[in-house]
Amino acid sequence: MPLDIDPRKVPIVLLYNLDPSWTSREKEEVTLLSSQLGQAVSQVGHPVALVPVSDSDLEATLRPFNPSSHIVFNWCENLPATPRSESLVAQILESLGFAFTGAGERALTLAQDKRAMKEILSKAGIPTPAWRLYNQPQADGWNQFPAIVKAANEHSSEGLTRESVVMNEKELSARVAYVLKTYDQPALLEDFIDGREFHVSLWGNGTIDMLPPVEMDFSQFKDVHDRLCTYESKFVPGSAHYEGIHTLIPAPLDPEDLYTLNQVCQAAYRAIGCRDYGRIDVRIRDGIFHVLDVNPNTDISADASMACAAELAGYSYGETGSRIVRLAANRHPAWGRESGDIGSGLPTITIEGGESWEKSSTHPRLKSSGKRGRPGGP
Repeated sequence: MPLDIDPRKVPIVLLYNLDPSWTSREKEEVTLLSSQLGQAVSQVGHPVALVPVSDSDLEATLRPFNPSSHIVFNWCENLPATPRSESLVAQILESLGFAFTGAGERALTLAQDKRAMKEILSKAGIPTPAWRLYNQPQADGWNQFPAIVKAANEHSSEGLTRESVVMNEKELSARVAYVLKTYDQPALLEDFIDGREFHVSLWGNGTIDMLPPVEMDFSQFKDVHDRLCTYESKFVPGSAHYEGIHTLIPAPLDPEDLYTLNQVCQAAYRAIGCRDYGRIDVRIRDGIFHVLDVNPNTDISADASMACAAELAGYSYGETGSRIVRLAANRHPAWGRESGDIGSGLPTITIEGGESWEKSSTHPRLKSSGKRGRPGGP
C-alpha cells in the first residue's frame, strides 16, 4: 500500500466493545475515547463507521460491512459476558475475511498467558526476570527477594498492588494464596527488578521502528513496594500511584543503551508475533534490559504512551491511527502489495548515530499505560 494513497479510499470500521454490564459513566467514557480516535482518523480523510460491540454475535454486528472494501480497526478487547475473549475477536474477524489492525489470534492468546509468553521469551534468548508458576500457596524453595506475584492470565495490571511485591517466603505464600483464591488461576512469581522501567512502543511489519521510549519515574516512592505500575496507577485517578508516577518522554538514555533497548524490544515484538504495533515493558538491572511484558494491540488512546511517543516522533493522533490502518491494509487484497512491508522510510528514528529527540520531559497528557478496552483506563 503506497504511503501516499488517498485515505478517502480506505474506509474504516472502528470496532470497540461496549458491555451492557458497565455503568453509564463507563459506557460514556469508552464511547468518548472511541469517538476521539474515529474523529482523528476521519480528519486525515478516512471514512469511519463507529461500531460498538454490545453482544456476543460479532458476525451480525459486522454484517452491514463488506470485507472486500473495509479495514477493521480492532479496538475490541472482549466480547460482552465472555472474559478473556480478545483472541476470539481476532479469530472471528479472520473467519469473516476481514483485514484488521493489530495482532492475530495467536499473539493475543499469548498476551493473556504469562507462562507461555515467558517460555517463548526465554527460548528466544530474550532477557526476562526469573520466574515460577504456582498452583499451591507455598514458597517451594524460592529464595530471590524482593519478588512479585501476579495473576498468570490477567493483563492491564489486574490484581497488582503494593502487596504484590513480597520480601520473604511467608509473604510469598500469602500472596500466592490470595491470587489463587481471588482470580481462580495460577500465580506467576517473578524476580522483582527494582530498576528503571521503560514502556517502548514499536510499529511495523518486516521493518519495525521504535518510537521514543517512555520512562516510568518512580522517584517519589522510597519504599520498594510502591515502585511498580499498579492497577490504580492506570485506572484510579487520585490514587497515590496514579498521581505519584510521572512519565519521562523520551526516556533519558545514552545512544548505546537506546540501541540495545531497541534490539531487545524488536526481538520480543517478533518472538510474540506482534503485528502493526505493540508495546514492550522493560526494566534494566546491571546494564541488562529485562522484558516484563509484551502488549500486542496496546492502548492507543490519545493520552497513552504510544500516541504520545508518536506525537513526539512527528505524528498527529489521526496520522498515528492512519499509519496503523495502512499497515493492516497490506494484508487486504485491494490495497496490499507482495512485500507486505511499509515500515521503512518513516520519519521516526534511526538508532545508530544518535537521536534528535528533544530533551526528556514530563508529557502533559501521558499517564501510566493501560488498555482502553476496560472502562476507566487511559
